[in-house]
Amino acid sequence: MIADTNLRLCFPQLSDQEHKQLLKATFQENGIGLIETGMSWWINPEQFRHRVTIRGLEHYHEAKAKGRGLVLLGAHHTTLDLAGSLLSLYIDDISPIYRKSKNPAFDHIMLKGRKRRFSEMIERSDVRGIFNALKDNRTIWYAVDQDYGKKHSVFAPFFGTMAATIKTTSRIAKRNNSSVLLFSHYRNDDHSYTLEITPTTQKIPSNGESTDACIVNAMVEAAVLKKPEQYMWVHRRFKTRPEGETAFYPKRKKRKRTRDL
Repeated sequence: MIADTNLRLCFPQLSDQEHKQLLKATFQENGIGLIETGMSWWINPEQFRHRVTIRGLEHYHEAKAKGRGLVLLGAHHTTLDLAGSLLSLYIDDISPIYRKSKNPAFDHIMLKGRKRRFSEMIERSDVRGIFNALKDNRTIWYAVDQDYGKKHSVFAPFFGTMAATIKTTSRIAKRNNSSVLLFSHYRNDDHSYTLEITPTTQKIPSNGESTDACIVNAMVEAAVLKKPEQYMWVHRRFKTRPEGETAFYPKRKKRKRTRDL
């Protein structure tokens, strides 16, 4: 089980009982997140405004005043889509970067839902679109915590385990001299939501892509620790391993293709 493996890697100090409790809470929060994702695509976020607290909006305004565009980093908290919808109540220039789904029907529904909140969605391979958005002093938003393989990544620690971490942040920030901020978000016990925008602990780009990856991962880690059960531990964060390391997850079974009659 992917979530079980991830939690054992990232929280080795937990007792068996604590581990089981966190694993159970993780699946409960992911279930709630699925429902909220659907809500975010169809419900007007104004209905939630009275339940939202946003912190750090001054960092956004300070970065925007520089006129160089803004790189807003995100992570896969279970509140991801809903939080983006709620953020659109306060920021109206976000261009989220997304990964096209292999399922055309789902991709159509997802894009249609997200475009209700954002005027522009940029597919991750559209490099020109990304830099044009920054040139126009817009805010691009993307998740930095997925494993895209060795070609696009450097290895950096995440909860003490080396993780393939994308180099995109360093390259984008360096090319356009754009400010970099982290966007994190949480669901509270009273059914309210907290949105947080925080500056990076060190300037990005720093002295290299590996250092930048360490900075980013450390910030995501700190954000996850606030509500660890609300992180998507169900994705294969440690899929790509450094040379010589054994894989943590079992290989996916290939589906057999059936021939047309």
